[in-house]
Amino acid sequence: MASDSTAAVTVDGSALAGRALAAAGTRHMFGVVGIPVTSLASRAAAAGVRFLAFRNEQSAGYAAAAYGFLTGSPGALLTVSGPGCVHGLAGLSHATANAWPLLMISGSCDQADAGRGDFQELDQIAATKPFVKLAVKATTIADIPRLVFQALAAAVSGRPGGCYLDIPSDVLHQTLPESEAAALIAAAAANSAASDPSPSKHKTLDEGIAKAADLLRCAERPLVVIGKGAAYARAEEAIRKLVDTTGIPFLPTPMGKGVVPDSHPLSATAARSLAIGQCDVALVIGARLNWLLHFGEPPKWSKDVKFILVDVSEEEIELRKPHVGIVGDAKRVTELINREIKDNPFCLARSHPWVEAITKKANDNVLKMEAQLVKDVVPFNFMTPLRIIRDAILAEGSPAPIVVSEGANTMDVGRAVLVQNEPRTRLDAGTWGTMGVGLGYCIAAAAAEPERLVVAVEGDSGFGFSAMEVETLVRYQLPVVVIVFNNNGVYGGDRRSPDEITGPYKGDPAPTSFVPAAGYHKMMEAFGGKGYLVETPDELKSALSESFRARKPAVINVIIDPYAGAESGRMQHKN
Repeated sequence: MASDSTAAVTVDGSALAGRALAAAGTRHMFGVVGIPVTSLASRAAAAGVRFLAFRNEQSAGYAAAAYGFLTGSPGALLTVSGPGCVHGLAGLSHATANAWPLLMISGSCDQADAGRGDFQELDQIAATKPFVKLAVKATTIADIPRLVFQALAAAVSGRPGGCYLDIPSDVLHQTLPESEAAALIAAAAANSAASDPSPSKHKTLDEGIAKAADLLRCAERPLVVIGKGAAYARAEEAIRKLVDTTGIPFLPTPMGKGVVPDSHPLSATAARSLAIGQCDVALVIGARLNWLLHFGEPPKWSKDVKFILVDVSEEEIELRKPHVGIVGDAKRVTELINREIKDNPFCLARSHPWVEAITKKANDNVLKMEAQLVKDVVPFNFMTPLRIIRDAILAEGSPAPIVVSEGANTMDVGRAVLVQNEPRTRLDAGTWGTMGVGLGYCIAAAAAEPERLVVAVEGDSGFGFSAMEVETLVRYQLPVVVIVFNNNGVYGGDRRSPDEITGPYKGDPAPTSFVPAAGYHKMMEAFGGKGYLVETPDELKSALSESFRARKPAVINVIIDPYAGAESGRMQHKN
């Protein structure tokens, strides 16, 4: 009798997908449910995958992208068909641009009705292909486990990025016996384990390591550049050892901050122009020589600089054509460089002319900035509240809060003021300069690192892209404090010159203007969270102290002088 009962148990496509994700190690999924994927979300949760339901697929996609960076495992994104899939492309493409692993799963129309104008019909494979490493479609229920494992593996192999799995509605409703479902998942897991990529087989790895060590040893003005790829690879211990044993100054990219503490005496962050303009050898670990690093070209860089480029992508090495290119994982390659140096050690003393020049310039610039920061300016400029926020975050100690930062002036000035002493504690607009990532990032950070407080420092424009997700924060009671720098608009209210205020619609608000002194904190209060309106240093200190201690969803609405910032932050030349 029991045998007959067991034989009668069937599993549908939604349950099989949820179980396959859980078996492959997925622990969190972000998304928006609806036809035909609502059951998939519930079944995944039942299998042990926590589903965090968002109000918008874009925010869910940004969460999945950030989760991939923070954990090293693909963030999972679930969307409905058609427009839901299109909305999910924002997070999918953002992940690929930043080299973060993500798997987006979308339902799609019944296969039998494709081409007939079915509900939310779209060729989703074609729509996603420009943004992914792999786009696959399950045409039958038996395909699901194999494709789940395949797509998750592809997302993390080589240069990480986005992958896409399409599951049609009819496939989600197909069933098969429980015994067959278990066998399919076991076979997919076994095949995935058997095909795990082996360590780098790049033939010139040893030669590249030796050349890199020799170049650094002979350099007069060496520099280590630390990218977010090094943070992703968890290379912090190896890179800190390299910096400490060689005495070479280091420069982090924005999300590379904290791999070596910002407070380290060899940090060249405050002497960035000098460091990149005069270094003769630059070891670039886990960063691309793209716009964020001025393409590695003059006039920002010396025309004679020799680059040692460490990247997981051979194509990246071929594109940039560095003096020495090393294909491999940032952590592993740095460990090998350390081993090579150990056999013939060297160290730049603190009295070395290059180290002294970097240190002096950095100290001078820090003193200049501190002279601005120490002043209590009211109405607030950007410096005064950022100083107060910096001090409150540092007072939290370790584990340090994860800082989410977006906006033009808010992000740009915040990068210089806010301090990261632990890796993967800064999330910002990234390689693509994507606005709207903030609240999705916050939710991902709270899911990935539940022991840490999450603090978002947002411009009012950046906040507006995803502001409705404050309800998501309250629903899941996440330890997130959102600080909105409210300066009445994009860059800060009306920035038009008189000759731009003409024509039949000259009475309209400027394209950059928002409702003055908008009550963003009231949004949080509407859902049961805590809201604060602050206009003075004491009010901000009190709000931070109370909200950090509570570790509950909060929005602090900081009123900023609308003319305190600059148009486009520091990128006016691109506007």
